[in-house]
Amino acid sequence: MPPCLRFFHFLLPLAAFLVLCLKRTALAGDPYIFFDWTVSYISASPLGVKQKIIGINGQFPGPVLNVTTNWNVVVNVKNDLDEPLLLTWNGIQHRKNSWQDGVAGTNCPIPAGWNWTYQFQVKDQIGSFFYFPSLNFQRASGGYGGITINNRDVIPLPFPVPDGDITIFISDWYTKSHKELRKNVENGIPLGVPDGILINGEGPFRFDNALVSDGIPFHTINVEPGKTYRLRVHNIGISTSLNFRIQNHNLLLVETEGSYTVQQDYANMDIHVGQSYSFLVTMDQNASSDYYIVASSRFLNSSSLAGINGVAILHYSNSQGPASGPLPDPPNELDTFFSMNQARSIRWNVSAGAARPNPQGSFKYGQITVTDVYVILNRPAELINGKWRRTLNGLSYFAPSTPLKLAQQFRIPGVYKLDFPTRMMDRPPKLDTSLINGTFKGFMEIIFQNNDKFVQTYHLDGYAFFVVGMDFGVWTENSRGTYNKWDGVARCTTQVFPGAWTAVLVSLDNAGIWNLRSENLDSWYLGQELYVSVLNPEVDQSEIAMPDNTIYCGLLSSLQKDQSERFKFSGVASSADPFHSILALLFMTLIATFVR
Repeated sequence: MPPCLRFFHFLLPLAAFLVLCLKRTALAGDPYIFFDWTVSYISASPLGVKQKIIGINGQFPGPVLNVTTNWNVVVNVKNDLDEPLLLTWNGIQHRKNSWQDGVAGTNCPIPAGWNWTYQFQVKDQIGSFFYFPSLNFQRASGGYGGITINNRDVIPLPFPVPDGDITIFISDWYTKSHKELRKNVENGIPLGVPDGILINGEGPFRFDNALVSDGIPFHTINVEPGKTYRLRVHNIGISTSLNFRIQNHNLLLVETEGSYTVQQDYANMDIHVGQSYSFLVTMDQNASSDYYIVASSRFLNSSSLAGINGVAILHYSNSQGPASGPLPDPPNELDTFFSMNQARSIRWNVSAGAARPNPQGSFKYGQITVTDVYVILNRPAELINGKWRRTLNGLSYFAPSTPLKLAQQFRIPGVYKLDFPTRMMDRPPKLDTSLINGTFKGFMEIIFQNNDKFVQTYHLDGYAFFVVGMDFGVWTENSRGTYNKWDGVARCTTQVFPGAWTAVLVSLDNAGIWNLRSENLDSWYLGQELYVSVLNPEVDQSEIAMPDNTIYCGLLSSLQKDQSERFKFSGVASSADPFHSILALLFMTLIATFVR
């Protein structure tokens, strides 16, 4: 036998053995999925006016991260904008890994022309979420996309498997750039009534020739008669609550922000800024025509409401004609009582399994003793040191040049204080970098009191909290008697109506520094945010270490090296199966060995 054949006879059994070991290892661990994204400006005309908006890989909205519970997600982001960038993953809890949260308190920005790789695990989560750029008002120009976390195969859905899964983004939209809007907000100029409402990045169908100009692109969702689809609807806008509805179709609510809900039919749903819902919609109509999908403004307190409707088309494959007639009726524009009662009706499905096989309701949140109470009061914009700011408990967050997480890691004194007040203080408003000092494995009660004239929504990174109560008026100790201590829904973003309060409970079991913010972009930008520090007093070997690719800034700028390869991409296609990549590498190695 020739030497080369003897070599291969020796090598092939070894290769087969290695492949078998690798495959067993790959199957035993949690899969990885890889993405390479370029964030850049693209040209589009969502409302018929040409604009420079933010796209991802040339797409607006950006691609959907479609993953499964416990998968590891690797996203290599190239910043091709003209200003620094961070992406945050709204609702992803980043268990013990706030290094990947993508906000100014945890990460230095990715400079223009640089790339940075996020790596995180969607540990013990299911549901519907989204990502967006967190700096410099950039979300007003796009840069967002969906995150879908599917159940593992071993945990059944609490409803029949849908025939399709569709992501829908609804948002207010302005024809001014994010830079113009940012400057206006800094100068005390309100955002005002939006120029339009988009559905999946496109303007309204011309349902009324007098209200909608000709030539505006609109979105169409194609469906098959008799089938049931899961619609994941996200309000990714910057300031406007929106009412979502579909002509002649019911919305069966099944999930919100990672929690399965008690299944209830709704004719429409108020979805506030930053919130996400899943509905099952059955195509049970006769398809005599297409049907309107509508997202319309809520609570704008303006007489200039004509045309503030986003309209897309639901098209059956056997449709006999275009949609026609009036849009389906919305709730009364300013009826906050309707909206609050609707929100109260959303309940946690305590018998359903989600990321784990045990029922969601096995966590008896209503029986846990509260360790920390914060009553957080907001106020309208006001001048502080000659600049327009917004406050929580009289403090407007001042972002230091060194991220809080890095300052904590390197024990840099004076960057922040752990003294955020538990209630509104009787003192003039001021700028400060004051954090909540959370008790690790404590149980915190937060009451949001809205003294502004508009609906505000508040979001907490790293956690899901239980929405246990909301009402009009001023919260008092007696308000606890109205709390839902059994099936209040667990989510990460809650609305607070003007002149009202909302109470949430949260179990502080996730070590890190976590952002608590208004999702209304003007409020957030002007300082209506804070951070919660949750520090394990013991050495926690399971908390993720500072990543090797950390970007340094502020007081640690001297540690930062230039990126020798500014756009160092992974070079692999998006894949959830690392085995094939490893197998290819092994094959190439064997060939190279033989050639030598």
